[in-house]
Amino acid sequence: MSAPSPWTHHRKAGLADDIDFEIKGQELQFVEIELDPGESAVAEAGALVWKDAGIDMTTVFGDGSGGQGGGFMGKLLGAGKRLVTGESLFTTVFTHLGSGKARVAFASPTPGAIIPLKLDSVGGTLICQKDSFLCAAKGVAIGIHFQQKIMTGLFGGEGFIMQRLEGDGWVFVQMGGAIVERELAAGEELHVDTGCLAAYTPSVDFDLVRAGSVKSMIFGGEGAFFARLRGPGKVWIQSLPFSRLAGRMLAAAGSRGGQNRGEGSVLGQFGDLIGGN
Repeated sequence: MSAPSPWTHHRKAGLADDIDFEIKGQELQFVEIELDPGESAVAEAGALVWKDAGIDMTTVFGDGSGGQGGGFMGKLLGAGKRLVTGESLFTTVFTHLGSGKARVAFASPTPGAIIPLKLDSVGGTLICQKDSFLCAAKGVAIGIHFQQKIMTGLFGGEGFIMQRLEGDGWVFVQMGGAIVERELAAGEELHVDTGCLAAYTPSVDFDLVRAGSVKSMIFGGEGAFFARLRGPGKVWIQSLPFSRLAGRMLAAAGSRGGQNRGEGSVLGQFGDLIGGN
C-alpha cells in the first residue's frame, strides 16, 4: 500500500474560503479538491481530470475571481491580463450545486510537483513563472507582474512578465522536478539558475549577478547570469524547468532526429569526442 500523501488538508470550521484537498501521485501529480454545497474552484482550461456529477462547469472570461468589475470591459481587462502572460482568455469555474460533498480533480501537464499555498500565509501575494497557476479556490486573482529592471527582464529566464497571484485562499501552482522552499532572512542572498526560480514573495529583491569569470560564462554551460535573490521572504526553487527538459529533448533529437548537439558548451560536435560520443 502506498504511503499517504503529505499534501492533505481538511478545512477548519469558521473559515469560509477554506477547502479540503489532497495531492496524489509522485512525478505526475494531480490535486483532488472536495467542495461543499455552493463552494467553487477555478482552474486553467484543459486541467480537469474528473468531477462528480453534482459539480457544474462554467467557462468564464479572465480568472473567475469577480474582482475586475461587473461590466464587460472589466471582464475583458481580466482576460487580457491572462493573455499577456501566455494563458488562455478563459478559465473554468467548478461549482458544487448538489448536496453533501463532491470532488473535482485537476492534473499538472508536466512532470514535477503541485504546491498548495494559502496566500494569506505568504502575505497575500505570490510572484511566479508563467504557466504556474493550475487551480485555486474561487476568489484568487491572477494578474501580471512586470520586471522593473531591464537586465532582469532580458536575462532573468522568465522575461519581463511573470504571474502575480493575489488573495487569501488556497492556490495550487505547478513546478518542474523536485521543489525546495527557502526562507531568506533580511539581507541573506541566494544565487539560483534563472530557469530554476519558480516563485517568490514580493518582499524578495530579484536581480541578476554575473555567473563567474568570462571562461565560466562561455564554457560552463550555466548561462551568463544567475538570479540573485535577497531576503527577507520566501523562495521556491524547481530542479527541472520544463524549458530545460524540452531543450534537452530537442538537442538530443537534432534536426534529423537522434543527433547529439553537444549541449552545455560552445564546443558543439567537438564536445562529442571529449564525451566519448
